[in-house]
Amino acid sequence: MTAQPLIAGNWKMNGSTAQAKALAGDLAARAKGAAGPLPRIALCPPAGLISTVAAAVAGSVVAVGAQDCHAKEKGAHTGDTSAVLLKDLGCTYVIVGHSERRADHGETNEAVRTKAEAALAAGLTPIICVGETEAERDAGKAADVVRSQVSGSVPAKSTAANTVIAYEPVWAIGTGRTPTPDDVKAMHAVARETYGKAHADGADLAILYGGSVKGSNAATLLAVAGVDGALVGGASLDAADFWTIIINAPKR
Repeated sequence: MTAQPLIAGNWKMNGSTAQAKALAGDLAARAKGAAGPLPRIALCPPAGLISTVAAAVAGSVVAVGAQDCHAKEKGAHTGDTSAVLLKDLGCTYVIVGHSERRADHGETNEAVRTKAEAALAAGLTPIICVGETEAERDAGKAADVVRSQVSGSVPAKSTAANTVIAYEPVWAIGTGRTPTPDDVKAMHAVARETYGKAHADGADLAILYGGSVKGSNAATLLAVAGVDGALVGGASLDAADFWTIIINAPKR
């Protein structure tokens, strides 16, 4: 088995009900009218817009994801959302360990792993984010950082069928900067090799690239060996640009 490509849009803290309905509806319509095979497609809006997006894409191949979940199923955790509730709202995917949460909320590899475990238990596919900062890359530690994050963040029960990894060099997220294709290839190989040391299906795991992916560079980035799709930030808020990325996904 080879990983089925996935293009996931991370809307971050953007959008209103009206904007979400229009954008998700536009993408669902494009998907329904597509002439050829499509990759897996997911939209990950803010938690308050999940139901709106789920309703807008109902009946299409577009799936819904969340941007985070709590490690516990329920309890006194004000402001948090459980994976069980996300599943109930119609989610298929949930992003965990995004660099913005690792940095802004101090999430450790262990914290990310417990969230991914909660996602798996709820029947969601976690998209586990890994990636180095600019300082870590400049210090020659990029590979070590990714090895540590993959080893510490991916649950033992993860398989290629229920888990996705997203490699996002932190210095490229939202900056307009992107690593070279050779850099992307090398880091994806590191992530895959590290996952494969603890799991037998490393060759089949979907590993996405993220970090200033847009329509203008999608063809180049998605053609890199070992790249199985993209986790897209700002460009996922523009239906036309996001669709360009979707149709440039690897064909498998």
